[in-house]
Amino acid sequence: MVRRPRRPRTRDRKLKSYQFPDYDEPLEAVDRPDPVPVGTEVLLRIEACGVCHSDVHLWHGFFDMGGGRKLDVTAVREVPFTLGHEIAGEVIGLGAEAAGVEIGQRRVVFPWIGCGDCDTCRADLEHLCNRPRALGTHVDGGFADRVVVPHPRYLFDFGDVPAALACTYACSGLTAYSALLKVKDRIADHLVIIGAGGVGFAGIQIAKHLIDAELIVVEVDDAKLAAVREAGVVHAVDGREDDAGRQLRKLTGGGCAAVIDFVGSEASATLGLRTVAKSGVLVVVGLFGGTLPVSLPLLALKDLTIQGSDLGSLAEMDELMEMVRAGVIAPLPYERRPLSEAESSLRDLEAGDVVGRIVLAP
Repeated sequence: MVRRPRRPRTRDRKLKSYQFPDYDEPLEAVDRPDPVPVGTEVLLRIEACGVCHSDVHLWHGFFDMGGGRKLDVTAVREVPFTLGHEIAGEVIGLGAEAAGVEIGQRRVVFPWIGCGDCDTCRADLEHLCNRPRALGTHVDGGFADRVVVPHPRYLFDFGDVPAALACTYACSGLTAYSALLKVKDRIADHLVIIGAGGVGFAGIQIAKHLIDAELIVVEVDDAKLAAVREAGVVHAVDGREDDAGRQLRKLTGGGCAAVIDFVGSEASATLGLRTVAKSGVLVVVGLFGGTLPVSLPLLALKDLTIQGSDLGSLAEMDELMEMVRAGVIAPLPYERRPLSEAESSLRDLEAGDVVGRIVLAP
Protein backbone atom coordinates (compact mmCIF):
# COMPACT_ATOMS: atom_id res chain seq x y z
CA MET A 1 0.00 0.00 0.00
CA VAL A 2 1.32 3.44 -0.92
CA ARG A 3 1.49 5.71 2.10
CA ARG A 4 0.28 9.25 1.66
CA PRO A 5 2.30 12.20 2.93
CA ARG A 6 1.50 12.97 6.56
CA ARG A 7 1.75 16.37 8.18
CA PRO A 8 0.15 18.34 10.99
CA ARG A 9 -3.42 19.42 10.31
CA THR A 10 -2.94 23.14 10.84
CA ARG A 11 -4.83 25.63 8.71
CA ASP A 12 -2.72 28.04 6.64
CA ARG A 13 0.30 27.62 8.86
CA LYS A 14 3.49 29.50 7.90
CA LEU A 15 7.12 28.46 8.27
CA LYS A 16 8.88 31.11 10.34
CA SER A 17 12.56 31.76 9.76
CA TYR A 18 15.30 34.38 10.08
CA GLN A 19 17.11 34.97 6.78
CA PHE A 20 19.67 37.39 5.39
CA PRO A 21 18.23 39.05 2.26
CA ASP A 22 21.78 39.57 0.94
CA TYR A 23 25.29 39.05 2.23
CA ASP A 24 26.32 41.17 5.23
CA GLU A 25 22.78 42.49 5.60
CA PRO A 26 20.74 42.17 8.82
CA LEU A 27 18.68 39.03 9.31
CA GLU A 28 14.94 39.43 8.73
CA ALA A 29 11.97 37.52 10.10
CA VAL A 30 10.20 35.83 7.18
CA ASP A 31 7.01 33.77 6.93
CA ARG A 32 6.67 31.27 4.08
CA PRO A 33 4.18 28.49 3.28
CA ASP A 34 4.60 25.47 5.52
CA PRO A 35 6.47 22.79 3.49
CA VAL A 36 4.82 19.49 2.62
CA PRO A 37 7.25 16.53 2.54
CA VAL A 38 7.16 14.34 -0.56
CA GLY A 39 8.88 11.09 -1.54
CA THR A 40 11.52 10.20 1.07
CA GLU A 41 11.41 13.64 2.71
CA VAL A 42 10.87 14.17 6.43
CA LEU A 43 9.50 17.36 7.98
CA LEU A 44 10.90 18.33 11.39
CA ARG A 45 9.63 20.82 13.90
CA ILE A 46 12.87 22.40 15.05
CA GLU A 47 13.45 22.39 18.79
CA ALA A 48 17.04 23.65 18.74
CA CYS A 49 19.64 24.92 16.28
CA GLY A 50 23.24 25.67 17.19
CA VAL A 51 25.06 28.77 15.98
CA CYS A 52 28.44 27.90 14.43
CA HIS A 53 31.33 30.19 13.56
CA SER A 54 31.08 29.04 9.95
CA ASP A 55 27.63 30.67 9.92
CA VAL A 56 29.44 33.99 10.39
CA HIS A 57 31.66 33.34 7.36
CA LEU A 58 28.67 32.32 5.24
CA TRP A 59 26.75 35.42 6.32
CA HIS A 60 29.67 37.59 5.14
CA GLY A 61 30.05 35.48 2.00
CA PHE A 62 33.76 34.71 2.16
CA PHE A 63 36.63 33.00 3.98
CA ASP A 64 39.91 34.78 4.73
CA MET A 65 42.64 33.14 2.64
CA GLY A 66 45.41 35.37 4.00
CA GLY A 67 47.48 38.01 2.24
CA GLY A 68 44.40 40.10 1.57
CA ARG A 69 42.79 37.33 -0.48
CA LYS A 70 39.23 36.11 0.06
CA LEU A 71 37.47 32.91 -0.96
CA ASP A 72 34.10 34.03 -2.33
CA VAL A 73 31.37 31.55 -1.41
CA THR A 74 28.35 33.55 -2.55
CA ALA A 75 27.75 31.55 -5.74
CA VAL A 76 26.74 28.29 -4.01
CA ARG A 77 23.42 29.44 -2.53
CA GLU A 78 20.51 31.66 -3.40
CA VAL A 79 19.54 34.67 -1.29
CA PRO A 80 17.56 35.31 0.77
CA PHE A 81 19.06 32.45 2.78
CA THR A 82 18.42 30.69 6.09
CA LEU A 83 21.53 29.67 8.01
CA GLY A 84 21.76 26.95 10.65
CA HIS A 85 23.13 23.42 10.26
CA GLU A 86 23.09 22.08 13.85
CA ILE A 87 19.46 20.98 13.98
CA ALA A 88 17.43 18.79 16.34
CA GLY A 89 13.68 18.43 16.47
CA GLU A 90 10.53 16.34 16.27
CA VAL A 91 9.30 14.48 13.19
CA ILE A 92 5.93 15.97 12.24
CA GLY A 93 5.55 15.00 8.58
CA LEU A 94 6.55 12.16 6.25
CA GLY A 95 6.65 11.74 2.51
CA ALA A 96 5.04 8.61 1.09
CA GLU A 97 8.42 6.83 0.77
CA ALA A 98 9.98 7.95 4.06
CA ALA A 99 10.55 4.67 5.90
CA GLY A 100 12.32 3.98 9.17
CA VAL A 101 11.12 6.98 11.16
CA GLU A 102 7.76 7.80 12.71
CA ILE A 103 5.74 10.90 13.57
CA GLY A 104 6.61 12.15 17.04
CA GLN A 105 10.16 10.79 17.14
CA ARG A 106 12.88 13.30 18.09
CA ARG A 107 15.99 13.31 15.97
CA VAL A 108 19.20 15.23 15.32
CA VAL A 109 19.95 15.93 11.66
CA PHE A 110 23.12 15.06 9.77
CA PRO A 111 23.17 18.17 7.57
CA TRP A 112 26.16 17.41 5.30
CA ILE A 113 24.14 16.05 2.43
CA GLY A 114 25.77 15.44 -0.96
CA CYS A 115 24.46 15.01 -4.48
CA GLY A 116 24.16 11.25 -3.97
CA ASP A 117 25.43 10.42 -7.48
CA CYS A 118 29.18 11.11 -7.52
CA ASP A 119 32.06 8.78 -6.61
CA THR A 120 32.57 10.66 -3.33
CA CYS A 121 28.97 10.12 -2.25
CA ARG A 122 29.06 6.48 -3.34
CA ALA A 123 32.14 6.07 -1.12
CA ASP A 124 29.99 7.23 1.85
CA LEU A 125 31.88 10.53 2.02
CA GLU A 126 29.07 12.83 0.95
CA HIS A 127 30.20 15.48 3.44
CA LEU A 128 33.05 16.03 0.95
CA CYS A 129 30.82 16.12 -2.14
CA ASN A 130 31.64 18.81 -4.73
CA ARG A 131 27.92 19.34 -5.44
CA PRO A 132 26.55 19.49 -1.89
CA ARG A 133 22.99 20.09 -0.74
CA ALA A 134 23.99 20.68 2.86
CA LEU A 135 21.33 22.15 5.13
CA GLY A 136 22.13 25.65 6.34
CA THR A 137 25.12 26.08 4.04
CA HIS A 138 23.79 25.34 0.54
CA VAL A 139 20.03 25.02 1.07
CA ASP A 140 17.91 26.67 3.75
CA GLY A 141 18.64 25.44 7.25
CA GLY A 142 17.67 25.64 10.88
CA PHE A 143 17.29 29.30 11.82
CA ALA A 144 13.60 28.48 11.50
CA ASP A 145 10.83 26.50 13.16
CA ARG A 146 10.55 23.83 10.41
CA VAL A 147 13.01 22.10 8.12
CA VAL A 148 12.73 19.45 5.41
CA VAL A 149 15.27 16.62 5.50
CA PRO A 150 15.67 14.69 2.20
CA HIS A 151 15.78 11.17 3.68
CA PRO A 152 15.40 9.41 7.05
CA ARG A 153 18.99 8.14 6.84
CA TYR A 154 20.10 11.64 7.85
CA LEU A 155 18.23 11.44 11.16
CA PHE A 156 19.72 10.09 14.39
CA ASP A 157 18.17 9.21 17.72
CA PHE A 158 19.66 11.35 20.51
CA GLY A 159 18.20 9.40 23.41
CA ASP A 160 17.72 11.29 26.67
CA VAL A 161 20.07 14.14 25.78
CA PRO A 162 18.39 17.59 25.70
CA ALA A 163 17.70 18.77 22.16
CA ALA A 164 19.75 21.92 22.81
CA LEU A 165 22.81 19.74 23.41
CA ALA A 166 21.97 17.07 20.83
CA CYS A 167 21.93 19.56 17.96
CA THR A 168 25.57 20.52 18.62
CA TYR A 169 26.75 17.03 17.73
CA ALA A 170 25.73 17.59 14.08
CA CYS A 171 28.71 19.90 13.52
CA SER A 172 30.84 20.77 16.55
CA GLY A 173 30.71 17.22 17.87
CA LEU A 174 31.03 15.47 14.51
CA THR A 175 33.82 17.74 13.27
CA ALA A 176 35.78 17.24 16.49
CA TYR A 177 35.21 13.48 16.48
CA SER A 178 36.39 13.09 12.88
CA ALA A 179 39.54 15.13 13.62
CA LEU A 180 40.29 13.03 16.70
CA LEU A 181 39.97 9.82 14.68
CA LYS A 182 42.67 11.12 12.32
CA VAL A 183 45.21 11.29 15.16
CA LYS A 184 43.96 8.55 17.49
CA ASP A 185 46.49 5.95 16.40
CA ARG A 186 49.40 8.40 16.35
CA ILE A 187 49.06 9.75 19.88
CA ALA A 188 51.71 8.77 22.39
CA ASP A 189 51.53 10.34 25.84
CA HIS A 190 49.96 13.72 25.02
CA LEU A 191 47.40 15.39 22.81
CA VAL A 192 47.51 19.16 22.26
CA ILE A 193 44.24 20.89 21.38
CA ILE A 194 44.45 24.52 20.28
CA GLY A 195 41.21 26.45 20.73
CA ALA A 196 38.28 25.87 23.08
CA GLY A 197 35.46 27.40 21.08
CA GLY A 198 32.39 25.37 20.19
CA VAL A 199 34.21 22.75 18.11
CA GLY A 200 37.33 22.76 20.28
CA PHE A 201 35.33 22.29 23.47
CA ALA A 202 33.47 19.40 21.88
CA GLY A 203 36.86 17.97 21.00
CA ILE A 204 37.98 18.25 24.62
CA GLN A 205 34.93 16.40 25.91
CA ILE A 206 35.11 13.65 23.28
CA ALA A 207 38.87 13.25 23.69
CA LYS A 208 38.47 12.61 27.42
CA HIS A 209 36.51 9.47 26.50
CA LEU A 210 38.23 8.50 23.26
CA ILE A 211 41.93 9.21 23.87
CA ASP A 212 44.12 7.55 26.50
CA ALA A 213 46.64 10.38 26.80
CA GLU A 214 47.26 13.55 28.78
CA LEU A 215 45.25 16.44 27.35
CA ILE A 216 46.81 19.89 26.93
CA VAL A 217 44.61 22.77 25.78
CA VAL A 218 45.69 26.17 24.46
CA GLU A 219 43.33 29.16 24.61
CA VAL A 220 43.64 32.96 24.48
CA ASP A 221 40.38 33.92 26.21
CA ASP A 222 40.09 34.09 30.01
CA ALA A 223 36.50 32.83 30.18
CA LYS A 224 37.28 29.87 27.93
CA LEU A 225 40.43 29.04 29.88
CA ALA A 226 38.35 28.99 33.06
CA ALA A 227 35.76 26.74 31.41
CA VAL A 228 38.49 24.37 30.23
CA ARG A 229 39.88 24.06 33.74
CA GLU A 230 36.38 23.61 35.13
CA ALA A 231 35.94 20.74 32.65
CA GLY A 232 38.83 18.95 34.32
CA VAL A 233 41.73 19.78 31.99
CA VAL A 234 44.83 20.10 34.16
CA HIS A 235 47.12 21.67 31.58
CA ALA A 236 45.46 24.79 30.12
CA VAL A 237 48.04 27.05 28.47
CA ASP A 238 47.40 30.74 27.78
CA GLY A 239 48.36 31.16 24.14
CA ARG A 240 48.86 34.91 24.65
CA GLU A 241 51.93 34.33 26.78
CA ASP A 242 55.29 34.86 25.07
CA ASP A 243 56.59 31.50 26.22
CA ALA A 244 53.47 29.48 25.26
CA GLY A 245 55.49 27.41 22.79
CA ARG A 246 58.16 26.71 25.38
CA GLN A 247 55.48 25.68 27.90
CA LEU A 248 54.03 23.23 25.40
CA ARG A 249 57.39 21.69 24.57
CA LYS A 250 58.14 21.31 28.28
CA LEU A 251 54.77 19.69 29.00
CA THR A 252 55.20 17.27 26.10
CA GLY A 253 58.83 16.44 26.68
CA GLY A 254 60.09 18.25 23.60
CA GLY A 255 57.12 18.00 21.28
CA CYS A 256 53.77 16.31 20.79
CA ALA A 257 52.99 13.52 18.34
CA ALA A 258 49.58 15.04 17.56
CA VAL A 259 48.28 18.60 17.63
CA ILE A 260 44.76 19.58 16.57
CA ASP A 261 44.19 23.24 15.72
CA PHE A 262 40.51 24.06 16.15
CA VAL A 263 41.15 27.77 15.46
CA GLY A 264 42.84 27.76 12.08
CA SER A 265 44.51 31.16 12.31
CA GLU A 266 48.07 32.08 11.35
CA ALA A 267 49.05 32.32 15.02
CA SER A 268 47.40 29.08 16.11
CA ALA A 269 48.70 26.98 13.21
CA THR A 270 52.21 28.41 13.62
CA LEU A 271 52.17 27.54 17.31
CA GLY A 272 50.87 24.08 16.46
CA LEU A 273 53.62 23.47 13.93
CA ARG A 274 56.25 24.53 16.47
CA THR A 275 54.76 22.05 18.97
CA VAL A 276 54.68 18.95 16.77
CA ALA A 277 57.38 16.37 17.47
CA LYS A 278 59.35 14.44 14.85
CA SER A 279 57.06 12.20 12.77
CA GLY A 280 54.13 14.07 14.29
CA VAL A 281 50.93 15.43 12.74
CA LEU A 282 49.25 18.82 12.83
CA VAL A 283 45.56 18.65 11.96
CA VAL A 284 43.96 21.99 11.05
CA VAL A 285 40.21 22.16 11.59
CA GLY A 286 39.36 25.81 12.27
CA LEU A 287 38.48 28.33 9.57
CA PHE A 288 39.53 31.59 11.18
CA GLY A 289 41.73 32.32 8.19
CA GLY A 290 45.19 33.31 7.06
CA THR A 291 48.26 31.51 5.78
CA LEU A 292 50.85 29.17 7.25
CA PRO A 293 54.44 29.80 6.13
CA VAL A 294 56.26 26.47 6.16
CA SER A 295 59.98 25.85 5.68
CA LEU A 296 59.94 22.96 3.24
CA PRO A 297 63.15 21.28 4.48
CA LEU A 298 61.56 21.13 7.94
CA LEU A 299 58.79 18.86 6.64
CA ALA A 300 61.33 16.32 5.45
CA LEU A 301 63.85 16.69 8.27
CA LYS A 302 61.17 16.25 10.94
CA ASP A 303 59.03 13.83 8.90
CA LEU A 304 56.00 16.02 9.60
CA THR A 305 52.40 15.71 8.41
CA ILE A 306 50.08 18.70 8.04
CA GLN A 307 46.52 17.62 7.42
CA GLY A 308 43.15 19.27 7.13
CA SER A 309 39.92 17.86 8.55
CA ASP A 310 36.51 18.94 7.32
CA LEU A 311 33.28 17.89 9.06
CA GLY A 312 32.68 14.12 9.33
CA SER A 313 30.98 11.24 7.55
CA LEU A 314 27.55 9.71 8.02
CA ALA A 315 29.20 6.60 9.50
CA GLU A 316 31.15 8.74 11.98
CA MET A 317 27.93 10.48 12.96
CA ASP A 318 26.41 7.08 13.68
CA GLU A 319 29.38 6.16 15.90
CA LEU A 320 29.29 9.48 17.70
CA MET A 321 25.56 9.35 18.43
CA GLU A 322 25.94 5.83 19.81
CA MET A 323 28.40 7.27 22.36
CA VAL A 324 26.06 10.19 23.05
CA ARG A 325 23.14 7.86 23.76
CA ALA A 326 25.38 5.79 26.04
CA GLY A 327 26.10 8.91 28.09
CA VAL A 328 29.89 8.60 27.91
CA ILE A 329 30.58 12.09 26.53
CA ALA A 330 30.42 15.04 28.91
CA PRO A 331 28.43 17.99 27.51
CA LEU A 332 29.99 21.17 26.23
CA PRO A 333 28.65 24.43 27.71
CA TYR A 334 25.71 25.88 25.81
CA GLU A 335 23.33 28.81 26.15
CA ARG A 336 19.75 28.76 24.91
CA ARG A 337 18.42 31.87 23.20
CA PRO A 338 15.19 32.61 21.33
CA LEU A 339 15.29 32.38 17.54
CA SER A 340 14.72 36.13 17.36
CA GLU A 341 18.28 36.62 18.68
CA ALA A 342 19.87 34.86 15.72
CA GLU A 343 21.65 37.95 14.41
CA SER A 344 22.91 39.13 17.80
CA SER A 345 24.19 35.60 18.42
CA LEU A 346 26.19 35.72 15.17
CA ARG A 347 27.69 39.04 16.24
CA ASP A 348 28.58 37.72 19.71
CA LEU A 349 30.23 34.70 18.13
CA GLU A 350 32.20 36.87 15.74
CA ALA A 351 33.40 39.00 18.65
CA GLY A 352 34.61 35.91 20.51
CA ASP A 353 32.19 36.44 23.39
CA VAL A 354 30.76 32.89 23.46
CA VAL A 355 31.85 29.97 25.63
CA GLY A 356 30.73 26.69 24.09
CA ARG A 357 27.65 27.02 21.89
CA ILE A 358 24.70 29.36 21.52
CA VAL A 359 21.61 27.34 20.67
CA LEU A 360 18.53 28.98 19.18
CA ALA A 361 15.09 27.71 20.14
CA PRO A 362 12.03 28.70 18.07
